[in-house]
Parts: sequence; C-alpha cells; structure tokens
Amino acid sequence: MNRSHATLAATFALGLACLASVGHAEDAKKPMEKCYGVALAGKNDCAAGAGTSCAGTSKANYQGNAWVLVDKGTCTTIKTPKGHGSLEAQS
Repeated sequence: MNRSHATLAATFALGLACLASVGHAEDAKKPMEKCYGVALAGKNDCAAGAGTSCAGTSKANYQGNAWVLVDKGTCTTIKTPKGHGSLEAQS
C-alpha cells in the first residue's frame, strides 16, 4: 500500500509541475513593448543612450532615453513624477 501512495503522490506532483510550466509559458508569450522614461536609476533593461552600455546603467530615475519592457499597451498609462511613459526615447 505504501508503494501505491508513493506512486499517487509522484503523479500528483508531476501534474502540478506541468501546470506551473504552462503558466510560465503563457507569460513568455505575452506581447511586450519598450517603455521609455519609467525606469529607476540602474534598473533599465538595456542601452539607454550616451554614457550607458546595457541593462542597469541608467544614471537617473525616469531617464528619458532609458527603457524597460512592459506589457504591450500599458506604457503610456504608467505615471511617474516626470509624466507618463513613452514609446519613444525622450531627451
């Protein structure tokens, strides 16, 4: 009987693992867009213009040429102390 319980537990655990991986696969397929002017200093996703090389190199909060990936369609609704997010780099 212990073997039966172990088999049932293993099957249940495998089923949960499959469900969890489906959730991550859906997140990976979610359409994203670059959103400028919403990243905090050092939290940008990649190159933010002159003086930066890649992720984490922005020098100021809400730097207009620094971007992060956000869910598609949400960028311009993100409000910061300097205004809303932008789909294009700002100077």
